[in-house]
Amino acid sequence: MQAVPDAGRLICGVDEAGRGPIAGPVYAAAVLLDARRPVVGLRDSKLLSAARRGALAESIRDRALAWAVASASVEEIDRLNILQATLLAMRRAVDDLAITPAQAWVDGNRCPALRCAARAVVGGDRSVPQISAASILAKTARDAEMLRLHQQYPDYGLDRHKGYPTPEHLARLARYGACEIHRRSFAPVRAVCAA
Repeated sequence: MQAVPDAGRLICGVDEAGRGPIAGPVYAAAVLLDARRPVVGLRDSKLLSAARRGALAESIRDRALAWAVASASVEEIDRLNILQATLLAMRRAVDDLAITPAQAWVDGNRCPALRCAARAVVGGDRSVPQISAASILAKTARDAEMLRLHQQYPDYGLDRHKGYPTPEHLARLARYGACEIHRRSFAPVRAVCAA
């Protein structure tokens, strides 16, 4: 069994996926990379094709010292607001790591309350490999969930827009109304529900 590097040097990257959509949960991931088993090609998940994201996600899960993916539900988003639900998903991801990090570097300008030190890094998904890795795991996990939800709610085209408020999604929302996976605290959904 390989020795785990000194915990004082362990920095996990944390990022989210799904703050902007009007449907589905928000996801977050936390990743502790292993310097002895690098993952080549890490970038912000939004800059990668779906196929490349999928391949990198597999490499990250195989090579990282530890990784975890968590989410906050639509009900939690509507009850807490999207920022607080995102921070909750991030905290869950860090808490679920098999190895406790010394620090968490979080993409953006806000950090969740964690048991370890935390640092916000604006643009971290493009500049910090650990955060890029977390970005990829969060995005691929959320996309997989939206494909699963598409099977349950095919009228909304979730397989194409993943819950984002595209013209197609808004048109289908207007036609079919909101279903249980729509975020009622978001203006487009609230407007349809009030009509």
